[in-house]
Amino acid sequence: MYDVAIIGCGISGAALAYELSLYRLKVLVLEKENDIALGATRANSAIIHAGYDPEPGTLMARLNVEGCRMAPEICKRLGVSYRACPSLVLAFDEEDAKSVQKLYERGVKNGVPGLEILNGEQVHALEPHVSQSVCAALYAPFSGIINPWDYALAFAEVAVQNGADIRLSAPVSAINRTQQGYMLFSGSKCFEARRVVNAAGVDSAAIHNLVAPKAFNIIPTKGSYYLMDKSEGFRAKHVLFQCPSARGKGVLVTPTVHGNLLVGPDAAVSADAHRVNTTAESLDYIKAEAAKSVPDINYRSCIRCFAGMRANSDQKDFIISFAAPGFLDLAGIKSPGLTSAPAIAKYAAQLLAEDGLTLVKKEAPVTERKKIRFKELPIEEQRRLISVNPLYGRVICRCETITEGEIVDAIHSPIPPVSVDGIKRRAGTGMGRCQGGFCGPRVVDILARERGVSPVDILKDTQGSYILLGDTREGGAK
Repeated sequence: MYDVAIIGCGISGAALAYELSLYRLKVLVLEKENDIALGATRANSAIIHAGYDPEPGTLMARLNVEGCRMAPEICKRLGVSYRACPSLVLAFDEEDAKSVQKLYERGVKNGVPGLEILNGEQVHALEPHVSQSVCAALYAPFSGIINPWDYALAFAEVAVQNGADIRLSAPVSAINRTQQGYMLFSGSKCFEARRVVNAAGVDSAAIHNLVAPKAFNIIPTKGSYYLMDKSEGFRAKHVLFQCPSARGKGVLVTPTVHGNLLVGPDAAVSADAHRVNTTAESLDYIKAEAAKSVPDINYRSCIRCFAGMRANSDQKDFIISFAAPGFLDLAGIKSPGLTSAPAIAKYAAQLLAEDGLTLVKKEAPVTERKKIRFKELPIEEQRRLISVNPLYGRVICRCETITEGEIVDAIHSPIPPVSVDGIKRRAGTGMGRCQGGFCGPRVVDILARERGVSPVDILKDTQGSYILLGDTREGGAK
């Protein structure tokens, strides 16, 4: 019997698993995919929002500002790539300038520190590549950029080290109420828990409907992006927003923590919550909209286009409430969900405690995560590591200078990856200009070797995404 079962291991589920793992509790996480953070958490704008956009008085506003404040310390402690990166909401005309003023006033009410309204000359001094049409901007000094999937991985890995049980490839198909709590069914297995938290992202309405009458709808909204080579990283020093509209926060141009430039997204309601293909129409729209902010982006330097699915809902605020006794929804966690996640976790733990969950702190829980990023180390430390483990002296990913030692570390991490992209998310292989064209085959070999399986069993990413059809080497599978 688990004390709490969490359905879904995106950023919200992972952050809550971490928070609850600090207490003397038996925590279970059921994730339908073969790795964590494979939904909206891995495909988003990777921004820690300051908090001026949500309506004052909402959960979204409070948890956004709190999560933004928490992020730098958490990232430092858990070894997550994070960079303070002020944001600018650009105004192109008088109407936009009025929107900027409203955002400023809203941000002040939400408690966002340091907000200023800049004139066009000040904006161009900060960002020489923005359009000459920019006449003003809202400046927020305390926003940031982050590696979003590693944020979730850090939470989840530490939760596992603290005793949380994370089950992958475990979709929940049915939930029955019991005298002691709930029975959750996943394939041929069943799990019993006193309390359940629904953090299932785009599937959260379906999970809710398994235990309670329909209360909300999820409106899957796809957003596509251009990821530019690091050669385009100089185009923006700040997160560059356009004024928000009914379609969302608009197309943005932002640096990434890896030194690239990210351009997007659009907002297209999708009939299929799990189909994240890109289309020429969406990408053309993004390019045209982004040109209003930064007109001279060289799209020949695009190294990847991708899309993510947001769990928008028909409610204006985050849905964080009990749907049934002991069953807590964390649903409709759209933007700024990534920013809000650690604050959402603390709030959810508080609600569970008010519902009767006993929270007793562990004496010495794991609260830190150390991660070796070889290329970032001083030369003396690099030499020391190589002398201890020669695998750190073998560069596998030349674009990003990722070593075999880092790949092996990733394979033997608390939540072992089963795919090439799982290694990518943990170690950074395939993130660079060639997108795995050179290092991909070596990663397959290393993953197969360390897991003791044939290369034909190695996946590109999700279940069924096999790379090889057969192994024709001597002694290999035919």
